[in-house]
Order: sequence, then structure tokens, then C-alpha cells
Amino acid sequence: MLRYLNCRKEYQKEKMRNYKSKSEARNPKSEINSKFEFRIFTNFDIRISYLILMILFSFTPAYSANLDELKNNFLKGDYTLAIKEGERLLSESHNDEGLDELYYFLGLSYLKDGNYLRASDIFEIIINEYPKSVYKFEAELGLADTYFLRADFNEAMRRYERLLSGAGTKKDFTPLIYKRIAELSVKSGNTQKAQEYKGKLAKEYPETLKQLDNQELLLSNDIFYTVQVGAFSSQTNAQRLKDKLALKGYDAYVEELTSGSKVSYRVRIGKYKDRTQAIENKEKLSSEGYPTKIFP
Repeated sequence: MLRYLNCRKEYQKEKMRNYKSKSEARNPKSEINSKFEFRIFTNFDIRISYLILMILFSFTPAYSANLDELKNNFLKGDYTLAIKEGERLLSESHNDEGLDELYYFLGLSYLKDGNYLRASDIFEIIINEYPKSVYKFEAELGLADTYFLRADFNEAMRRYERLLSGAGTKKDFTPLIYKRIAELSVKSGNTQKAQEYKGKLAKEYPETLKQLDNQELLLSNDIFYTVQVGAFSSQTNAQRLKDKLALKGYDAYVEELTSGSKVSYRVRIGKYKDRTQAIENKEKLSSEGYPTKIFP
């Protein structure tokens, strides 16, 4: 029996080394540390994550006490320490009991740390090696998120829709998936589908919709695309740029954003129904030397 466990341990280590090597080959440091142009995890998502973590804390495998430090680091937002602790626990594991839980929290930590390929590999281990795990659905959702964050919108959409239609769908996650699909639809230029899932969220989960930030896409009465040209802490500087752009014939405006105690002023151009129009104006402004970004 001891010989079997030792062999199993070596197998798990070798499997993680293979996955890690594959991730590193496809995921250089510049990619790991890069920030994608939009933020998928809003305050609402973070609250959902905390709720999930509190539920999952109720599962107690043989070495669950050893996971407490990893979980606490994750909840504190120290993903580097969470990853370090998770990898250490993995290297010291002697059997399969509780490994799916360890993999799950390790995958979440890599996801939040910006290493989407590594997170993807770990979520796939749970899905393929632990098909009966209580974390399987969460791993599939995490895997879909990695595709979203890597801008593989078609694959992300396919996975989110499959999660909604599957027999094992966890209802607590439905509003989060609705939100993801609406965001994906906007990013893909499908405003009709975005409105459809915004409506589903409002009708089926009105209290959830109220929890979203006031500045979020899903709370707006309409969906449009705009080109951001600058963001300032000074309203005077923002107004100066807005006036300069208006003199050039651009439909410029200043949008105030409050986050906690901080206020910023974003200078934006147009409110376009068609993403193609936003892209055209972005390229024109970029050619004039302005830093630009399309929202949402």
C-alpha cells in the first residue's frame, strides 16, 4: 500500500510538472503580468467569490487544516503567497484525498494572479482527473473565465452556455453566468444578446442586479460603445481636453467616476450602437497621437 501511495505521489508531481512546463512554454512572464483591457472581476464577482469560498470551507478533507493558510491568503488578496503555499502542499501530498480542493484553490489563485494558462491547466486537472468532485462545476466555470480573460470569446461563450444548459448546473451561479454572457456579447458586438441576458438577470435575479456597481454596463438603460481618450484626477484638465477635441469636431464629453473616496474624470468620444464605428474613431484618434481604448 505504501508503495502504491508513493507511486501515486510521484505521478501527481510529474503531472503538475508537465502542466507547468506547458503553461510556461505558452505563457512568458510578460503575458503572466499583462493586464487585459477590461476587468472581468467586479465588486459583485468578488462578493460571489467570497460566498463560494465560505460554502466550500464547510468541506473538510483529512488535511483541510493545512489549506487554511492558502485560503486566508486568497481572501486577503495575497495570491502570490497563496500560490506558494498551494504548490508546497501539492509537493508534500501523500494521497489523493482532498487534492481536488487543493487544485481548485490553487487554480483560483493563479487566475486572480493573472496567469490564465496555468489556471486553465489546473482547472482541467480537476475536470479530467476528478469527475465526481464537488468542485467540478466551479472548475468548469473557472476554465470558462480563463478563456474570457484571454479574449477567446467564442470558446468562453460555448462553455458558459453549456454550463447553463447542463444537468449539473448550480443555480447559485446562474446570475454570474448571465452577467458573463452579457459582457461577452458586448465585447463581441452582439448588443441584442447582451440586452437579452441583461433582461434575464433583471427579471430572474432583480436583487442581484441591484448589487452591481452604478457604473457597470448592465445597469445602463442602453448599450453603446464609446472611445476613451484620457482619464484625469483633475476636472479642469479633463474639461480642457474635452474642449480641444470638440474644436476638432469630435462628440466629446466628460464622465465622472467615483470609486470609494476617489473621483476621476474620463474624457470620451461618442456613444455608438455599432462597435465598428467606435473602432474607426479609435483608429483616427490614435493616428492623431491620442491614447485610446474602446468601452465597454
